[in-house]
Amino acid sequence: MSTEHLTVAGIDIDLIRKDIKNIHLAVYPPSGRVRIAAPEQMDANAIRLFAISKIPWIKKHQRKFAEQHRETPREYVNGESHYFMGRRYLLNIIEHTGNNKVVIRNRKYMDLYVKYGATRDQKERAVWEWYRRELKSTVPDLVAKWEGVIGVKCSYWGVKYMRTKWGTCNTTAKRIWLNLELAKKPVECLEYIIVHELVHLHERNHTERFVSLMDRFMPNWRLNREVLNSLPVGHEKWGY
Repeated sequence: MSTEHLTVAGIDIDLIRKDIKNIHLAVYPPSGRVRIAAPEQMDANAIRLFAISKIPWIKKHQRKFAEQHRETPREYVNGESHYFMGRRYLLNIIEHTGNNKVVIRNRKYMDLYVKYGATRDQKERAVWEWYRRELKSTVPDLVAKWEGVIGVKCSYWGVKYMRTKWGTCNTTAKRIWLNLELAKKPVECLEYIIVHELVHLHERNHTERFVSLMDRFMPNWRLNREVLNSLPVGHEKWGY
């Protein structure tokens, strides 16, 4: 597999040559990064002509991502909006002498317990550590559920912050990573990403077979993808 770059109509495109039969085009949120995956021996002019034919489609999707709402930088002060599993909560900071913790109260408030005099960065770290714990407690049952439905078994899954993807799958090692940002999103969106990555264990690339498998295992996956890509993304973190 090799990586090249080309520019068509002022649009920068990452070109990946790999051992595949057909050419594939993708535009990734939130900034509209464009990638073409092409067969290793495909003529360069043929690839360029393909890209030119897809310019209107590329620009349409890039406009959609450009219009997507961005979260303003979080200051971690009382009354600020924060999201968890698709719901909006008002932050309520409580200083105390114990350990940092987050408690969801009355389906409206996110009580953040921190030590006296905690800085903004310390509050932020406490919230994200809580996001990580909550996501890691939710994922196992969902992975087990969908492994049974899809008929695959991943060897390992993990959670980490990623700048460019909601999830990744190493098909050789059968290892899956999920973006920590998914803790903010509805559980249906989390399930969609889990299914997407597990289906890669059947089909490595985004081929017609991959789409067919997604349709079979999760018929509403396009709706879940649309919901995920329409939700606010973190202004202070997401920049790809």
